[in-house]
Amino acid sequence: MGDRGYHAKKWLGQHFLVEAEIIHKIVDLAGFQVSDRVLEIGPGQGALTLPLARTVGHVVAVEKDAHLVNALQTRLNKAGITNVTLINHDILTWDFRNIGSLSSTGILVIGNLPYNISSPVLEKLINNRDLIRRAVLMLQLEVAKRLTASPGGKAYGAMTLWVNYHAHPRPLFEVSKDAFNPKPKVDSMVIELDFERPHPGRLLNSERYFKKIVKGSFAHRRKTMVNSLKGMSPSLDRKTLLEVMKKCGIDPGRRAETLDIDAFLCLTCALTDRGWR
Repeated sequence: MGDRGYHAKKWLGQHFLVEAEIIHKIVDLAGFQVSDRVLEIGPGQGALTLPLARTVGHVVAVEKDAHLVNALQTRLNKAGITNVTLINHDILTWDFRNIGSLSSTGILVIGNLPYNISSPVLEKLINNRDLIRRAVLMLQLEVAKRLTASPGGKAYGAMTLWVNYHAHPRPLFEVSKDAFNPKPKVDSMVIELDFERPHPGRLLNSERYFKKIVKGSFAHRRKTMVNSLKGMSPSLDRKTLLEVMKKCGIDPGRRAETLDIDAFLCLTCALTDRGWR
């Protein structure tokens, strides 16, 4: 499959999906329609691109590796596939608005993400959330579990809350490292992020304060909430914090990893109401 003479570039985190059953399962579970136009992040050798192109209206595939772009274009030409637009660019610096007419109805995203850029890609998707409807992504298992974690465990953290604030995450299925070439050291998971289903309690005028509070709360995971928040900003005194936490029904001795997203939203509202910035 793909360019047999090509050697994966370690510095780009390249691990190519080669198991046909997994490839078709991803495309099927993505649930894209015949009329849809889809953005693919990192098409690589085209494992997802070709079957995807046969089931949707149009694919815009953004690939950083110029060699892979040329090789994939050759594959597409040989297969007679004409509804794929290949773009040689780094997805982290590419402007999503360049996708043109796709943005008018909302972008559908798919991608087998290199492990070394999964976090910045997630941040990029969040920053472009107004343009995106859904994203179906293959992620390192550990990262995927963070996004779908519940309060109380080690996987639950700032990334969990920030992603869940903006989109509804849904685990689809796990993928063994044996499905890739070269084989990575860890397994993966395919998840869906539904940006049309953000958390219902979003604070549209205080998002940056919510993010700051979440980040500060998890900066020192072993600290209690009152101490974490006190260390976050010199303007927050212990008395104010205790009053705010009481209002939100939060025991000041609890740690950040035990609180759900609604608790952090309550803290954000209570602190900003008191003039904290």
